[in-house]
Amino acid sequence: MTAAPKALIFDLNGTMINDMEYHISAWTEILNQDLKAGMTYEQIKNQMYGKNSELFIRVFGEGKMTEEEMEFWSLEKEKRYQKNYRPHLQLINGLADFLKTAYENNISMAIGSAAIPFNIDFVLDQLDIRKYFTAIVSANDVAISKPDPETFLKAALLLNSEPADCLVFEDAPKGVEAAKNAGIPCVVITTLHSPNEFPASDHIIRFIKDYSDPFVVSLL
Repeated sequence: MTAAPKALIFDLNGTMINDMEYHISAWTEILNQDLKAGMTYEQIKNQMYGKNSELFIRVFGEGKMTEEEMEFWSLEKEKRYQKNYRPHLQLINGLADFLKTAYENNISMAIGSAAIPFNIDFVLDQLDIRKYFTAIVSANDVAISKPDPETFLKAALLLNSEPADCLVFEDAPKGVEAAKNAGIPCVVITTLHSPNEFPASDHIIRFIKDYSDPFVVSLL
């Protein structure tokens, strides 16, 4: 990416807030204690992408759980996650200033997340940052979640921007793959995954630890 992005699209969990270990903990309770899946930490970590219903199908198989069962356990997982993470809820270092500066510079921003609205609202309203985002694309807004490009393509459309003029911020390999599939350059924040967990790709323009990175600041 040579020119400054015209629009920014953020994944949420692990990208704007460093909460992925709390998601893993909640999933471990649901999958192993309640549903007796007997999965390891790494297996659960590697399954944490896309919609919750998609995760259940990958783990247990097509048709093994009813829609009602998946909806119940999906919401139960998010309730447990929110209860445990709430005391620690905060934006990743440097992001508050980055959002404020982008907003003041009239750069359009969107959330493009596989989270359900229940979780997105939890973050945006508790941290009072909803005003920064022109569009929100949640799990409920797409037919197929990441790594399918629909989430990011829909976000770009809602921002009235061409995909190539946007910049995605992501933390997960499947999310980065979704950005590539959408034709959108991507900055990867290494909250849960290290750079060697991502396949080499020219659409990844930088790996960062947080938003205080000089490269991120230079984007605006």
